Amino acid sequence: MILRGLESCANGMLALMDMNDNTANNLSNVNTVGYKKGSIKFKDLMESAVYTQSESILRNDTTRYLGDLSVGSSAFQYTHDFSQGALNQTDNPFDLAIEGDGFFKIQDVDGKIYYTRNGSFTRNDQDYLVTKQGEYVLDINNRRIRMIPEDLDPDLIRDKVQIIVGEKGNIEMNAGMQKVPMQTIGVWDFADKDDLFEISDTRFIPKTPEENPELRSEKFVMQQGMLELSNTNVIREMINTISTQRNYESLAKIVTTNGEMLDTAVALGRLRSV
Repeated sequence: MILRGLESCANGMLALMDMNDNTANNLSNVNTVGYKKGSIKFKDLMESAVYTQSESILRNDTTRYLGDLSVGSSAFQYTHDFSQGALNQTDNPFDLAIEGDGFFKIQDVDGKIYYTRNGSFTRNDQDYLVTKQGEYVLDINNRRIRMIPEDLDPDLIRDKVQIIVGEKGNIEMNAGMQKVPMQTIGVWDFADKDDLFEISDTRFIPKTPEENPELRSEKFVMQQGMLELSNTNVIREMINTISTQRNYESLAKIVTTNGEMLDTAVALGRLRSV
């Protein structure tokens, strides 16, 4: 039983270390635009059925089921909380925030696709809507979004027009009294968000795109000149840090006590063998 106790405590301490790493990551991204806080799901490593044995009047051995005994738990799934983060007004016309469900669809320079809630965009020298890293934002037809129509000379109108993004991502170019409709920013969602795999702090891809394909999001409002902040709750994460530390210290004390008991048992065994 001493060895079983040491094993259970060791597994528990490893699980607490995983929890602490996750909490630290959430706190380090509290100011990251579009960040969704992570959490860890745990599972029992091994369960053993426990029975009690008693002797009846008829001298027949009988057993009674007491329950299961676990030797600890370990992390088996890393998930995210995709709840809405607070919106921060920037008044930058290329800053966009999704209020509701969905993700922006981004294409990097190698053609790879990923999804994000980080709407901190800009316009490159070819007038395409891009991320701060130069990756393209895609429209509802999976095309790169150009903020000025191709039949107009960008050098003549770039600083003379106003770009307006509607609540459903529709882009309009306001040139004086004339409004020119352009592309619509794509907003996509997934039926199973637990299937999304994080490739960076704000970028996601589906692990099984065949079983969990992208869907056109309907329940959203796009806010221009705003950014969605991290949904990490600093106070709650600090409480988790304190709780994790206390539990770790408790398990460490149990390990010390069991170690002393094991030393005593070994010493007694040596005395008996003398």
